[in-house]
Amino acid sequence: MGYSARYHAASLVAVFLALAVGILIGAGLGDNLVSGAEEDLRDSLGQDIEDARGEADELQVELDRERSFSSQAYTALVADRLEGERIGVMAFGDLPADVAGDLEAAVEPTGAELVEVAVVRRPPDIAALGSELTNKQADAIEEDPSELQELGEVLGAQFARGSGRLLSRMRDNLFSRSSGEGGRLDGVILTREPAGDLEGDAADQTAAIETGLTRGVAESGVAVAVERSSRTDSSIPFFAALGVATVDSVDLVAGRVALVFGLLGAEGSFGIKDSATSLLPELLSPSRGGEGG
Repeated sequence: MGYSARYHAASLVAVFLALAVGILIGAGLGDNLVSGAEEDLRDSLGQDIEDARGEADELQVELDRERSFSSQAYTALVADRLEGERIGVMAFGDLPADVAGDLEAAVEPTGAELVEVAVVRRPPDIAALGSELTNKQADAIEEDPSELQELGEVLGAQFARGSGRLLSRMRDNLFSRSSGEGGRLDGVILTREPAGDLEGDAADQTAAIETGLTRGVAESGVAVAVERSSRTDSSIPFFAALGVATVDSVDLVAGRVALVFGLLGAEGSFGIKDSATSLLPELLSPSRGGEGG
């Protein structure tokens, strides 16, 4: 029994010793295997990054070429199409710098000139506008949005014509800012920022005067409404419902082409959004004064 016990104890010691040695060896091998796998992974990822950078550089070169081509093609398509024409801009709520830049870039090669830029105050200052009217008229535009819309139509028409005593008197109250030399406009570009958190009378009055101004401008000449392709809260349906030609991507070359041909008289909703009926109008100048395009 004593021999068996000592033998059993020795066997257990040998087993535990073997396990300990195995663990130590396994740990060392595991570290080596993990380190090797990490190194292989780093090498693989590093190569993937280099490949991706190379592809990005190639794509950037192609994009730069496409932009260069688009710029040259745009100039070729619209050069002098609006030679000598006077274009105005009426913006509802605000005229962001990026949109203003888009309009300048669109018009510059056409031979036209942006001669009038006005930003319509939002919400309208009804009391200030009414101060230029009779007491009865002032009460009417305050109480009845349809009366305010009719006033907007008169003011919009005078803006497009470049003359009108009522607009002259109300200009500082109607517009939050404006600049230009005045005079008859051959075309008007319209933009409209989101109305934000306007509610109640302020929202109703804003919608009424902007509807009236749009109608007045459109009925007195050529009008095109524009916005950027990134705009999600679109104003295109507002303008399209009033029969105004629209462009939903004035920041893109195709949108700028559509804007120019819209100013030439093309009708429709152009661009890349669901509201558009086509990307571009037919690339032919509509006749003006009996001359073909």
